[in-house]
Amino acid sequence: MSKTAIVVGAGFAGVEAAVQLARAGAEVHLYEMRPVNNTPAHKTDGFAELICSNSFKAERVASAAGLLKEEMRRFGSLCVECAYETRVPAGGSLSVDRDAFSKLVTERVEALPNITVHREEVKTLPRPGVDADVVVIAAGPLASDALADDIHRLCEETLAAKAAAHPEDPDAPKKMKSKKNTEGKTALHFYDAVAPIVSGDSIDMTKAFAQSRYDRGGEDDYINCPMNKEEYERFYEALVSAESAELHDFDKGGVYEGCMPIEVMAKRGHDTIRFGPMKPVGLTDPRTGHRPWAALQLRKETAEGTMYNLVGFQTNLKFGEQKRVFSMIPGLEHAEFLRYGVMHRNTFLNSPELLNADFQFRTVPGLYFAGQITGVEGYMESAMSGILAGVNAARALNGEAPLVLPPETMMGALSRYIADPAIKEFQPMGANFGVLPPLEEKIRDKKLRYEKLAERSLEYFGKE
Repeated sequence: MSKTAIVVGAGFAGVEAAVQLARAGAEVHLYEMRPVNNTPAHKTDGFAELICSNSFKAERVASAAGLLKEEMRRFGSLCVECAYETRVPAGGSLSVDRDAFSKLVTERVEALPNITVHREEVKTLPRPGVDADVVVIAAGPLASDALADDIHRLCEETLAAKAAAHPEDPDAPKKMKSKKNTEGKTALHFYDAVAPIVSGDSIDMTKAFAQSRYDRGGEDDYINCPMNKEEYERFYEALVSAESAELHDFDKGGVYEGCMPIEVMAKRGHDTIRFGPMKPVGLTDPRTGHRPWAALQLRKETAEGTMYNLVGFQTNLKFGEQKRVFSMIPGLEHAEFLRYGVMHRNTFLNSPELLNADFQFRTVPGLYFAGQITGVEGYMESAMSGILAGVNAARALNGEAPLVLPPETMMGALSRYIADPAIKEFQPMGANFGVLPPLEEKIRDKKLRYEKLAERSLEYFGKE
């Protein structure tokens, strides 16, 4: 194949798209603006850098996240491959040493002979058929302002033309559906929040204990900080009254459910977080022999256990407030905070109006989008979209029909979801069994139902 491809962005989606195109024989030019132009959230110049959690969620194939990873593995996913090579103990989830993971992904991509890496900012959308035969935009939710403006322009023009062509249609989009940002432009913005990380040797293990829920996985996969009712009451009152950091450069609305700050969640109700991130179910405090009233779980960030993430404690509290409030948690009274939680911008397209299920922009042949900007939510979901965008861009170069997986597969269901024009209030979607069509037989037992859904999905891929 003597064809060229441009991939913009070397996050989870970009590296997968680049690898798929390279494997198909295309000459790939992969653009990554870091470290020339850094983002508010990234800390390194490595590919596929993890911003939030270091967990890729459940590993069991009979879970939505596990099924997605298994499907991706069968596509030869680079991110899944590197995740297993850099994993850290985390019970039933696949979690990684974030630095080792990014380093390995970077090395593998740079080692491919037909991928040329350009460390520079792309400020305007490359043109398929002019700048390269195909183009994949995987710039992520933190795309540079210049590129984001150009993407916004294309989307607005496309939706305006669609509305003008169907003036009789009351549902025809007049503009991208969102609040306006600080500059008065219509765009699709929400926020992601990042959880703090504490030093492993600063956790007081006379109060905390090591245990996985229901004893799944190794006993030291998680550290648990238990609370009795009185301790929880004090912590809760401090949390909901703590001061948040001011947001200067972002739209003031739209906190996304999947990455909600712990303080926002807590204000929804007194016991909301006790039935959420702090649920004590499946845990037994060895000091009392009973289940705690509430519990914070800490998960390893590195294989050595030098750093621990406060699971589910994404936050936008001021740094001083994080130290004060989170130090009220038993076991963290003297914790050393290696990273405080922050919030950062996230952006996604009105994909059901703009993209096909093969991730190609409907009005620009040869232009594909991938990653969180398409409305898939999560690390592996972003990587999945990159795989399919790369596969379909390569198929277009060969004059082949697009690959759209069956809706019974997790990859197929998610790619069809983001392209479904029937969805009028589009929100990002992560892997879950709810996006799959139901089984013909009704199965009450949830575990058995999920197993059957996973079996049906993998039938498409065949036995290995």
